[in-house]
Amino acid sequence: MVRTQDLRRLVAFGPQTLAIAVCYYAAGRLGLLRQLVVEDAVFTPIWPPTGIAVACLLIFGLRSWPGIALGVLLVIMSLTSLRPAVLGTLVGNTAAPVCSYLMLRKVGFRNDLARLRDGLALVFLGALVGMLISATVGVGINVLTDKLAAHDFWPVWLAWWVGDAMGVLIVTPVLLLLHRARWPPSLTRWREALGLALLACILIPLATRSSISMLFLVYPLLILAALRFQLVGSTLCALVSSVMATVAATDAIGPFEGLTRIEVMMKLQAFNGAMALTALLLSAVITEQLNTRRSVELACQELVEVLEHLTAGENPPGDPAADDNGRQQQHRTD
Repeated sequence: MVRTQDLRRLVAFGPQTLAIAVCYYAAGRLGLLRQLVVEDAVFTPIWPPTGIAVACLLIFGLRSWPGIALGVLLVIMSLTSLRPAVLGTLVGNTAAPVCSYLMLRKVGFRNDLARLRDGLALVFLGALVGMLISATVGVGINVLTDKLAAHDFWPVWLAWWVGDAMGVLIVTPVLLLLHRARWPPSLTRWREALGLALLACILIPLATRSSISMLFLVYPLLILAALRFQLVGSTLCALVSSVMATVAATDAIGPFEGLTRIEVMMKLQAFNGAMALTALLLSAVITEQLNTRRSVELACQELVEVLEHLTAGENPPGDPAADDNGRQQQHRTD
């Protein structure tokens, strides 16, 4: 039996590794569609592959790292030829999500993101701390190989780090929710969901493409989505808002028109970061409070049932002492 299970895992390992690599590569090509330039270095405001990598590790475990490494290699090969310096970038981009995963598991992270501590762990350990590795290694190699001037290290490093962190903050929660979702989804609140979607279709383009800076309009929408649909609603709204804001920033339109490259980067990343934090932490707090409320209601319901039995002169259900007395009386009768 053990050998059969090991054989099945070995057979499934290859397709799973290939699927992760393909998803990583596809996300990388998608992220490269929108780029910004900082100190003559090109970077992506949101790097979706980091979110896919962390999500795959959280769902499938450490056996996902070969697929992540293969995906990183495919993305690098699509941009440049293989050289010794590429190995450093390959190691850094693979090690960053692996370290994020190990830190999250160390603190007892749960994939349902139902607790505030899980949201905080994903923000600070999974995104901000873990992605320090990929940014430092990647930019450091560019400096060592004279592709980047030493005095440009910190601006480019900051842009790289924030882009990788945004990928974790925005993409990873969505993938974790999709993995746990039940299909087909419940349609009991479809009217409310449709109304929220229509509201998002109006507010998000208005906020991200209007010449008047109206990005703040997204936050009431995020709060409403978190209150009514918790993490599902807030993360989807954050994802759509981030994509629309990134498109507007790379096209230099709307609230990003007339800004310098550095100002565009700072405004976009501040908006994406604040929005992702709001979506994750607010929905986690609301979900945690709802779970606590359900636990209290269940305890009150059980207490009411016990009081009803006691009032009627009956033993409470599930009382061990009452069950033992009943058995003793039955034995005496026999």
